[in-house]
Amino acid sequence: MNVCPAGHDTAATDYCDVCGIAMGDQSGTGADADAGADDTGTLPVVTPAAPDTTSCPHCSAANPPNALFCEACGYDFTTGTVPRPINPLDVSSGSTPTGATGDAPAAPADPNPAPTLTDAWVAEIWIDPDWYADQKSTDPLPSPGLPTVVPLKHTSVLIGRASRSRNITPDIDLSSDNGISRRHAQLTTDGTRWWVEDLGSSNGTYVGGSVGPLPGTPIPVGQKQEIASDDRVYVGAWTRIVIRRATDGEI
Repeated sequence: MNVCPAGHDTAATDYCDVCGIAMGDQSGTGADADAGADDTGTLPVVTPAAPDTTSCPHCSAANPPNALFCEACGYDFTTGTVPRPINPLDVSSGSTPTGATGDAPAAPADPNPAPTLTDAWVAEIWIDPDWYADQKSTDPLPSPGLPTVVPLKHTSVLIGRASRSRNITPDIDLSSDNGISRRHAQLTTDGTRWWVEDLGSSNGTYVGGSVGPLPGTPIPVGQKQEIASDDRVYVGAWTRIVIRRATDGEI
């Protein structure tokens, strides 16, 4: 039985079958072997000193003598291989990177402090070519297409354009329409009926029916106006908003 440089008993003569380290000269012959023989010609059994691996060269963590890998970072003492950094995105479900708690990241705080709606409501955001023509805007009209459906989650909903510098995060973000003010209008509800209030916008807030001419007079600033079931809210250069209950499976 041979002993590898790391102190393992092994039958191999080339590489330790325990840790894989090179065995070196285990034959006991040659000039170096003869120099250590006693008077009877018998060579003493010499056990190679175990390598000092108590301090990891990669992370400096203390490890037991003859450790093959650093218990802290995974450094390979035999080959000198540095461990690959763990990318959290590569970690499959059920496994946790070293030092991680395993908890899901906290959800961002809701910027809207208003009470949550118990019923499901949505706002349909339409690009209205007729309203655009009436406003005589110089901005190019986007393709009308189908409406964007925005879930209404609170009893008070801000209509406007987002601004990080001013910490404005509208519930209905109409940043693509340059005719919208940062804090343009506010929608409020008692759970059954809805009202709209202009917050002093530059271009006003209008309410009109589903039939007949477009509204020509903006609602008074700071005064709430009820939105009937067939009413439309017009704001900006081309935006028409329809408030309605959500259909099954829509939210």
